[in-house]
Amino acid sequence: MTRTHQLNDAAMIVCITVLCWSWPVPVLAQDNKRPADANRGAVIAAQGAAGAPACALCHAFDGTSDTSGAFPRIDGQFASYLEQQMRDFISSDRMNAIMSPIAKALSADDIADVAEHYANRSTQFLPLAPADAAIVKKGQQLAQEGDTAKGILGCNNCHGPDGQGMPPMPYLAGQYAQYVAFTLHMWKGGLRKNSLDLMAPIAKQLDDQEIAAVAAYYQQVRTPAGTVGSK
Repeated sequence: MTRTHQLNDAAMIVCITVLCWSWPVPVLAQDNKRPADANRGAVIAAQGAAGAPACALCHAFDGTSDTSGAFPRIDGQFASYLEQQMRDFISSDRMNAIMSPIAKALSADDIADVAEHYANRSTQFLPLAPADAAIVKKGQQLAQEGDTAKGILGCNNCHGPDGQGMPPMPYLAGQYAQYVAFTLHMWKGGLRKNSLDLMAPIAKQLDDQEIAAVAAYYQQVRTPAGTVGSK
């Protein structure tokens, strides 16, 4: 065997050893995480936990919140998305006077369980006043086609057909217009920071009328959020 072959064989052994050492780490970490318990999450949603009030006070037990749009509907939302938002509330990525203290009071298991509870709730649509047809049509165009002049892709490219959701992106179908508009304005003003690389640039290019139109369109899309799945 030549020295070149010896060096190549040695390098291959080192590579295989390194790979074998590194692969089990994420697998073991995943195996150690207990499955989320939706039943326990339902208790926390209804009664709260140590240091945290009941989620149902703002979001309702079924996750539909109320029609004011002050709080988003979270029924049928992806559990993985809900968990990520709670982690963002704990960090400085998404500051909120109400949610940040609540998220910090919950354990990782609490968060996973509550997310699983709301991800598996059946959808109910509360009665809402119809939006102006012209505004909805403009919103539909932006959602489906975007704005080529501004270089903006349609919202559905990330949020799925008619806003049904496409992990890791949340569903928007049936979300309250006031909440969608408020959130877009938060990104536009740099006040929400957990999607600075994606949502902030888009929001900054939308004017107030376009934001209102997109929000109005998604609110009236009655695709049941509970059909999107929990993962």
